[in-house]
Amino acid sequence: MNLYFQDEARFGLMNHLGKYLTASGVKPIVTYQHIFKTTYLYGSYSPINGDSFVWEINGVSTEIFEAYLKEFSAYKPKEFKIVVIDNAGFHSTKNIDIPENIYLLRIPPYNPELNPCEQIWQYIKNRFKNKRFESMESLKEWLSNMVNQMDKQTIKSITGNHHYTKSFYAAFNK
Repeated sequence: MNLYFQDEARFGLMNHLGKYLTASGVKPIVTYQHIFKTTYLYGSYSPINGDSFVWEINGVSTEIFEAYLKEFSAYKPKEFKIVVIDNAGFHSTKNIDIPENIYLLRIPPYNPELNPCEQIWQYIKNRFKNKRFESMESLKEWLSNMVNQMDKQTIKSITGNHHYTKSFYAAFNK
């Protein structure tokens, strides 16, 4: 059994400018492009053991979310996954098949700070600032490398919250 926090994030070719340190009076030079082509990362991250499952896909919808859950279910199929999700409209579970080894738990509405997955996206986006990608392929390659370089300790340090971990261990390790 494991606890995961799930969320989605959009990344695109339009670069986001960050801060630069320069000498007094020297203006930093940053190339900028305004191209609105995007892709999404769907991710589930565990504060318990640092495990993760990330899927890159172009879009958000109930159908995509259902397909993501099916793929996530197949990842470590013998593991029962408690997945904490937000209240995004496409997370509607009325007409979708939820795999048997997944239990979805919603956070209260309008409380993204309760989802540690938001800190994962911030970690990635902080490294995304001031980068310019020539194509969607180069962006997707950078995202793949970024996600794959995050080891379990990094994930635990970003998502770890003693409230979640203590509650999880207290509930399931009696």
